[in-house]
Amino acid sequence: MTDNTPPPQVWPTLRARDARGLIRFLVDAFGFEETAVYGEGERVDHAQLSWPLGGGLMLGSVRDTPDDKWALEPGTFGAYVVTDEPDTLCARATAAGAQVIQEPHDTDYGSRDFAVRDPEGNLWSFGTYRGEPRKG
Repeated sequence: MTDNTPPPQVWPTLRARDARGLIRFLVDAFGFEETAVYGEGERVDHAQLSWPLGGGLMLGSVRDTPDDKWALEPGTFGAYVVTDEPDTLCARATAAGAQVIQEPHDTDYGSRDFAVRDPEGNLWSFGTYRGEPRKG
């Protein structure tokens, strides 16, 4: 059977107080790949981190200006990310300083999941569940 699902075109976004630090953490702890980072000094205007299995996320530094058109509160982001090796990834994330919210466990829908919090306070759930196939 061939999967005709198009490549991901939804990019979750978040803001960070220490965007460069968060980028380093997401690369080291979870295995995101740093694809692009734009900005000067500690400020990140735009960054793209790619996930090895497809998709990714975009992030930037928090902007404390009244004209910010994309005002997102740091630490309020949450995401579910597919991984083939949740136990290994949980150990890697924990070693890098992630706060474990839920240890690896088997779910009633056939996934193996765990959840952690990053240094900015964002919640990350990782697991083997790839979602249901698209209809027609």
